[in-house]
Amino acid sequence: MKITLKAKPPFSFESTVRSHGWVQLAPFKYDKERGELEYVLRLKSGKLLHLFVRGTDGGISAEVQAQIGNEEKEELKSSLRWMFALDLDLRPFYARARKEPKLAQVEEKAYGRILRSATLFEDIVKTILTTNTVWRSTVRMNRLLVEQYGEPLPDDSHRLAFPTPERLVEVGPEVLRSSTGMGYRAPYVWELALKVASGDLDLEGLKSSSLPTPELRKELMRIKGVGSYAAGNLLMLLGRYDFIPVDSWALKLVSHEWHSGKPVKPRDVEAAFAGWGEFKGLAYWFWEWSYKGN
Repeated sequence: MKITLKAKPPFSFESTVRSHGWVQLAPFKYDKERGELEYVLRLKSGKLLHLFVRGTDGGISAEVQAQIGNEEKEELKSSLRWMFALDLDLRPFYARARKEPKLAQVEEKAYGRILRSATLFEDIVKTILTTNTVWRSTVRMNRLLVEQYGEPLPDDSHRLAFPTPERLVEVGPEVLRSSTGMGYRAPYVWELALKVASGDLDLEGLKSSSLPTPELRKELMRIKGVGSYAAGNLLMLLGRYDFIPVDSWALKLVSHEWHSGKPVKPRDVEAAFAGWGEFKGLAYWFWEWSYKGN
Protein backbone atom coordinates (compact mmCIF):
# COMPACT_ATOMS: atom_id res chain seq x y z
CA MET A 1 0.00 0.00 0.00
CA LYS A 2 1.23 3.49 -0.82
CA ILE A 3 0.21 6.77 0.80
CA THR A 4 0.96 10.18 -0.72
CA LEU A 5 0.85 13.33 1.40
CA LYS A 6 1.37 16.97 0.48
CA ALA A 7 3.35 19.48 2.54
CA LYS A 8 2.91 23.20 2.94
CA PRO A 9 5.24 24.64 0.31
CA PRO A 10 8.10 24.90 -0.13
CA PHE A 11 9.13 21.39 0.85
CA SER A 12 12.27 19.34 0.31
CA PHE A 13 12.38 15.71 1.39
CA GLU A 14 16.18 15.68 1.23
CA SER A 15 16.53 18.84 3.32
CA THR A 16 14.16 17.48 5.95
CA VAL A 17 15.77 14.06 6.17
CA ARG A 18 19.27 15.50 6.43
CA SER A 19 18.30 18.39 8.75
CA HIS A 20 20.19 16.80 11.66
CA GLY A 21 21.68 13.53 12.84
CA TRP A 22 18.45 11.66 13.57
CA VAL A 23 18.63 10.07 10.13
CA GLN A 24 21.65 8.10 11.40
CA LEU A 25 19.82 6.76 14.45
CA ALA A 26 17.86 3.50 14.39
CA PRO A 27 15.18 2.68 13.56
CA PHE A 28 15.80 5.23 10.78
CA LYS A 29 17.82 3.93 7.86
CA TYR A 30 18.57 6.14 4.87
CA ASP A 31 19.54 5.04 1.38
CA LYS A 32 21.01 8.20 -0.12
CA GLU A 33 21.33 6.77 -3.64
CA ARG A 34 17.68 5.76 -3.73
CA GLY A 35 16.55 8.80 -1.80
CA GLU A 36 14.56 6.52 0.46
CA LEU A 37 14.15 6.59 4.23
CA GLU A 38 13.17 3.44 6.13
CA TYR A 39 11.55 3.48 9.54
CA VAL A 40 9.80 0.93 11.74
CA LEU A 41 6.62 2.48 13.09
CA ARG A 42 4.61 1.07 15.97
CA LEU A 43 0.88 1.77 15.82
CA LYS A 44 -1.21 2.24 18.97
CA SER A 45 -2.46 -1.32 18.50
CA GLY A 46 1.12 -2.60 18.75
CA LYS A 47 1.30 -3.53 15.08
CA LEU A 48 4.66 -2.76 13.48
CA LEU A 49 4.87 -1.21 10.03
CA HIS A 50 7.98 -1.19 7.87
CA LEU A 51 7.88 2.18 6.12
CA PHE A 52 9.71 3.18 2.95
CA VAL A 53 9.39 6.94 2.47
CA ARG A 54 10.45 8.99 -0.54
CA GLY A 55 10.00 12.55 -1.67
CA THR A 56 7.41 13.51 -4.26
CA ASP A 57 6.56 16.77 -5.97
CA GLY A 58 5.62 18.85 -2.95
CA GLY A 59 5.38 16.09 -0.38
CA ILE A 60 6.13 12.47 0.42
CA SER A 61 5.01 9.00 -0.53
CA ALA A 62 5.18 6.16 1.96
CA GLU A 63 4.99 2.50 1.05
CA VAL A 64 4.09 -0.10 3.64
CA GLN A 65 4.10 -3.83 2.98
CA ALA A 66 1.13 -4.69 5.18
CA GLN A 67 -2.62 -4.63 5.18
CA ILE A 68 -4.07 -2.02 7.51
CA GLY A 69 -7.58 -0.81 8.28
CA ASN A 70 -8.96 2.68 7.83
CA GLU A 71 -8.24 3.78 11.42
CA GLU A 72 -4.68 2.47 11.18
CA LYS A 73 -4.27 4.26 7.86
CA GLU A 74 -5.32 7.55 9.43
CA GLU A 75 -2.92 6.96 12.32
CA LEU A 76 -0.14 6.29 9.84
CA LYS A 77 -0.90 9.51 7.97
CA SER A 78 -0.89 11.48 11.22
CA SER A 79 2.49 10.00 12.20
CA LEU A 80 4.00 10.82 8.82
CA ARG A 81 2.71 14.37 8.91
CA TRP A 82 4.33 14.79 12.30
CA MET A 83 7.65 13.12 11.47
CA PHE A 84 8.21 15.24 8.36
CA ALA A 85 6.53 18.40 9.74
CA LEU A 86 4.37 18.54 6.63
CA ASP A 87 1.95 21.08 8.13
CA LEU A 88 4.64 23.54 9.21
CA ASP A 89 4.25 26.99 7.68
CA LEU A 90 7.71 28.50 7.29
CA ARG A 91 6.74 31.55 5.25
CA PRO A 92 7.17 34.03 8.14
CA PHE A 93 10.69 32.71 8.76
CA TYR A 94 11.58 32.87 5.09
CA ALA A 95 10.36 36.47 4.89
CA ARG A 96 12.83 37.40 7.63
CA ALA A 97 15.61 35.23 6.20
CA ARG A 98 15.54 36.99 2.81
CA LYS A 99 17.09 40.02 4.48
CA GLU A 100 20.03 38.05 5.93
CA PRO A 101 22.85 36.96 3.58
CA LYS A 102 23.86 34.17 5.97
CA LEU A 103 20.42 32.63 5.48
CA ALA A 104 20.14 33.33 1.76
CA GLN A 105 19.82 29.64 0.87
CA VAL A 106 17.12 28.56 3.31
CA GLU A 107 14.06 29.29 1.18
CA GLU A 108 15.59 28.02 -2.05
CA LYS A 109 16.56 24.72 -0.40
CA ALA A 110 13.40 24.60 1.73
CA TYR A 111 15.39 24.41 4.96
CA GLY A 112 13.51 24.65 8.24
CA ARG A 113 11.80 21.33 8.81
CA ILE A 114 13.61 19.03 11.25
CA LEU A 115 13.12 15.27 11.05
CA ARG A 116 11.26 13.86 14.05
CA SER A 117 10.72 10.39 15.43
CA ALA A 118 7.16 9.12 15.61
CA THR A 119 6.91 9.66 19.37
CA LEU A 120 8.24 12.32 21.68
CA PHE A 121 9.42 9.53 23.98
CA GLU A 122 11.81 8.32 21.29
CA ASP A 123 13.02 11.86 20.61
CA ILE A 124 13.65 12.57 24.30
CA VAL A 125 15.62 9.35 24.77
CA LYS A 126 17.70 10.11 21.69
CA THR A 127 18.29 13.65 22.90
CA ILE A 128 19.45 12.42 26.31
CA LEU A 129 21.90 10.15 24.48
CA THR A 130 23.46 13.20 22.81
CA THR A 131 24.37 14.90 26.10
CA ASN A 132 27.99 15.14 27.27
CA THR A 133 29.34 12.82 24.60
CA VAL A 134 30.56 12.69 21.01
CA TRP A 135 28.22 11.80 18.15
CA ARG A 136 29.66 8.35 17.43
CA SER A 137 28.89 7.36 21.03
CA THR A 138 25.31 8.57 20.64
CA VAL A 139 24.94 6.42 17.53
CA ARG A 140 26.41 3.41 19.34
CA MET A 141 24.25 3.76 22.46
CA ASN A 142 21.11 4.17 20.39
CA ARG A 143 22.01 1.19 18.19
CA LEU A 144 22.56 -1.07 21.20
CA LEU A 145 19.32 0.12 22.76
CA VAL A 146 17.31 -0.74 19.65
CA GLU A 147 19.15 -3.99 18.90
CA GLN A 148 18.64 -5.39 22.38
CA TYR A 149 15.22 -4.11 23.36
CA GLY A 150 13.40 -3.20 20.16
CA GLU A 151 10.72 -5.52 18.81
CA PRO A 152 11.56 -7.06 15.40
CA LEU A 153 9.29 -6.98 12.40
CA PRO A 154 7.38 -10.27 12.00
CA ASP A 155 8.94 -10.89 8.58
CA ASP A 156 12.39 -9.37 9.16
CA SER A 157 14.17 -10.00 12.45
CA HIS A 158 16.93 -7.56 11.50
CA ARG A 159 14.63 -4.52 11.43
CA LEU A 160 13.42 -3.43 14.84
CA ALA A 161 11.20 -0.73 16.29
CA PHE A 162 12.39 1.66 18.95
CA PRO A 163 11.88 0.07 22.39
CA THR A 164 8.61 0.84 24.16
CA PRO A 165 8.61 2.47 27.59
CA GLU A 166 7.11 -0.74 29.00
CA ARG A 167 9.99 -2.83 27.68
CA LEU A 168 12.61 -0.51 29.14
CA VAL A 169 10.86 -0.54 32.52
CA GLU A 170 11.19 -4.34 32.55
CA VAL A 171 14.91 -4.10 31.84
CA GLY A 172 15.71 -1.91 34.82
CA PRO A 173 18.29 0.89 35.08
CA GLU A 174 21.34 -1.19 35.96
CA VAL A 175 20.96 -3.70 33.14
CA LEU A 176 20.16 -0.82 30.81
CA ARG A 177 23.36 0.87 31.86
CA SER A 178 25.60 -2.17 31.40
CA SER A 179 24.05 -3.41 28.15
CA THR A 180 24.03 -0.14 26.22
CA GLY A 181 26.95 1.82 27.65
CA MET A 182 24.61 4.66 28.57
CA GLY A 183 26.41 5.33 31.82
CA TYR A 184 24.74 7.98 33.99
CA ARG A 185 21.98 8.40 31.37
CA ALA A 186 20.46 4.95 32.03
CA PRO A 187 18.55 5.92 35.22
CA TYR A 188 17.19 8.99 33.42
CA VAL A 189 15.95 6.93 30.48
CA TRP A 190 14.51 4.29 32.80
CA GLU A 191 12.67 6.82 34.97
CA LEU A 192 11.26 8.52 31.88
CA ALA A 193 10.06 5.13 30.60
CA LEU A 194 8.47 4.38 33.97
CA LYS A 195 6.54 7.65 34.06
CA VAL A 196 5.30 7.24 30.50
CA ALA A 197 4.37 3.56 30.95
CA SER A 198 2.48 4.29 34.17
CA GLY A 199 0.54 7.15 32.61
CA ASP A 200 2.05 9.73 34.97
CA LEU A 201 3.55 11.63 32.05
CA ASP A 202 1.70 12.38 28.81
CA LEU A 203 4.49 13.21 26.40
CA GLU A 204 2.37 13.00 23.27
CA GLY A 205 0.13 15.71 24.64
CA LEU A 206 3.07 18.11 24.59
CA LYS A 207 3.10 17.96 20.79
CA SER A 208 -0.05 20.07 20.66
CA SER A 209 0.48 21.99 23.89
CA SER A 210 -0.81 25.57 23.99
CA LEU A 211 1.67 26.53 26.71
CA PRO A 212 3.89 29.54 25.95
CA THR A 213 7.34 28.33 24.95
CA PRO A 214 9.05 29.32 28.24
CA GLU A 215 6.46 27.29 30.17
CA LEU A 216 6.80 24.34 27.81
CA ARG A 217 10.55 24.53 28.31
CA LYS A 218 10.03 24.29 32.07
CA GLU A 219 7.87 21.20 31.58
CA LEU A 220 10.60 19.54 29.52
CA MET A 221 13.26 20.44 32.06
CA ARG A 222 11.29 18.69 34.79
CA ILE A 223 12.33 15.46 33.07
CA LYS A 224 15.52 14.15 34.64
CA GLY A 225 18.36 14.26 32.15
CA VAL A 226 16.86 17.18 30.23
CA GLY A 227 18.89 20.32 30.84
CA SER A 228 19.07 23.59 28.97
CA TYR A 229 20.68 22.15 25.83
CA ALA A 230 18.35 19.13 25.66
CA ALA A 231 15.28 21.28 26.23
CA GLY A 232 16.35 23.59 23.42
CA ASN A 233 16.79 20.62 21.09
CA LEU A 234 13.39 19.20 22.00
CA LEU A 235 11.69 22.55 21.55
CA MET A 236 13.12 22.68 18.03
CA LEU A 237 11.61 19.25 17.37
CA LEU A 238 8.29 20.50 18.74
CA GLY A 239 8.32 23.43 16.34
CA ARG A 240 9.25 26.03 18.98
CA TYR A 241 12.31 28.07 18.05
CA ASP A 242 12.52 30.66 20.84
CA PHE A 243 15.56 29.00 22.41
CA ILE A 244 18.86 27.70 21.03
CA PRO A 245 20.18 24.23 21.93
CA VAL A 246 23.53 25.53 23.16
CA ASP A 247 26.24 22.87 23.33
CA SER A 248 30.02 22.99 22.96
CA TRP A 249 29.70 23.13 19.18
CA ALA A 250 27.37 26.13 19.34
CA LEU A 251 29.88 27.89 21.57
CA LYS A 252 32.66 27.18 19.09
CA LEU A 253 30.62 28.40 16.11
CA VAL A 254 29.66 31.68 17.74
CA SER A 255 33.17 32.14 19.09
CA HIS A 256 34.66 32.04 15.60
CA GLU A 257 31.79 33.93 13.92
CA TRP A 258 31.77 37.01 16.14
CA HIS A 259 34.49 36.77 18.82
CA SER A 260 37.70 35.98 16.89
CA GLY A 261 37.85 32.48 18.36
CA LYS A 262 37.84 33.67 21.96
CA PRO A 263 35.84 31.66 24.53
CA VAL A 264 32.16 32.58 24.83
CA LYS A 265 29.32 31.63 27.16
CA PRO A 266 25.81 30.36 26.40
CA ARG A 267 24.42 33.86 26.92
CA ASP A 268 26.65 35.04 24.04
CA VAL A 269 25.06 32.47 21.73
CA GLU A 270 21.58 33.61 22.73
CA ALA A 271 22.57 37.25 22.33
CA ALA A 272 23.90 36.66 18.82
CA PHE A 273 20.42 35.64 17.66
CA ALA A 274 18.29 37.68 20.05
CA GLY A 275 16.84 39.73 17.22
CA TRP A 276 15.28 36.65 15.65
CA GLY A 277 12.68 36.23 18.39
CA GLU A 278 10.46 33.22 17.78
CA PHE A 279 12.77 32.11 14.94
CA LYS A 280 15.97 32.26 17.00
CA GLY A 281 16.57 28.50 16.90
CA LEU A 282 15.97 28.23 13.15
CA ALA A 283 18.29 31.13 12.38
CA TYR A 284 21.03 29.47 14.43
CA TRP A 285 20.42 25.99 12.97
CA PHE A 286 20.59 27.00 9.33
CA TRP A 287 23.13 29.82 9.56
CA GLU A 288 25.92 29.68 6.99
CA TRP A 289 28.79 29.52 9.47
CA SER A 290 32.27 30.76 8.62
CA TYR A 291 33.87 28.17 10.88
CA LYS A 292 33.99 24.68 9.33
CA GLY A 293 36.18 23.04 11.98
CA ASN A 294 36.09 19.43 13.11
